[in-house]
Amino acid sequence: MVYRNGTYIAFAADGQTDPTKSDIKYYNIFKGWKSMDSKEFNFVNSHDKVAAVRDSSKAETIKRSLRERINRSKNMLLLIGKTTKMDDDFVPYEINYAIRTCKLPIIVCYVEEDNRIVNSIPDRLKELWPNSLKVAMEHDEVKTIHIPLKEKVIVQALKDFSLVNQPKYSIGLYKKSVYDKLNIY
Repeated sequence: MVYRNGTYIAFAADGQTDPTKSDIKYYNIFKGWKSMDSKEFNFVNSHDKVAAVRDSSKAETIKRSLRERINRSKNMLLLIGKTTKMDDDFVPYEINYAIRTCKLPIIVCYVEEDNRIVNSIPDRLKELWPNSLKVAMEHDEVKTIHIPLKEKVIVQALKDFSLVNQPKYSIGLYKKSVYDKLNIY
């Protein structure tokens, strides 16, 4: 039996190897936050649990590695930026596998959003959703929480949501009181 204590982070790499030209830069920010001893940002990175594959690997080899990483996860942190919905290979595959096979809750983090997301999700953010996520939420196949790119709220979501403690709704939001408690204005 696989121990499922990791957080799987999904993002659109846009076929880039330059980390400044895709959402991998946000993934690298999280790794930096984690490496700082004085920070609360601590998670078990599912990507560290499985050997890396080369960029030149065949799609099926990459997918096998992604499945292994997702299988070892308790939740998924999906980074959504301007190009995420245009990814037509790995991001939809990761979302569908996480939802349908592993039943993971998804923490949806909008990488260019600096404001609280309360009451409802603005249309400008809904337009960024990958179709695989949108369909799963519409059919109540997944439980999600939608948050901005703020370290404290990401830490809170990683603590709050896992396989055994899923968000209550397909499209969940933190209440204003959670942001107030975290001093996020």
